[in-house]
Amino acid sequence: MHIEPKPGRIFIGRFECDDDLLESLTSFCKKENIRLGTFNVLGAVKSAKLGYYDQKNKEYSGCVDLDKKLEIASCMGNVSLKDGEIMVHAHIVLADFEGKAYGGHLMPGTKVFAAEFHVQELVGKELKRGKEKKTGLPLWLE
Repeated sequence: MHIEPKPGRIFIGRFECDDDLLESLTSFCKKENIRLGTFNVLGAVKSAKLGYYDQKNKEYSGCVDLDKKLEIASCMGNVSLKDGEIMVHAHIVLADFEGKAYGGHLMPGTKVFAAEFHVQELVGKELKRGKEKKTGLPLWLE
């Protein structure tokens, strides 16, 4: 399954210190009515929450709490619709002072120290998420 969207608007900006990173990304996309797109984030966080999907039980198995200052080595994801609502799906890799990396699904509760974003809106057929039978994940469906 695939679609061929066209480039739409491009946004760059930053989030404020102490913002929740996932909530800020989601709020921004809702404010700008970005229903399909991609994004990247650079910066640092004061603390982070990472989620992991349990493939055997087909559910998110909770969060790993990282209560320390970390650099955002990579944060990327996409925007689409789930149950008619704008949904941000993000993965993040964080690094500590010693270069140790942590990665996973970005969860609510990741607190920004400084974060700059680049959001690329895409236009055309919208992708809608629904529960995919084999994996149990809310994936893009035709």
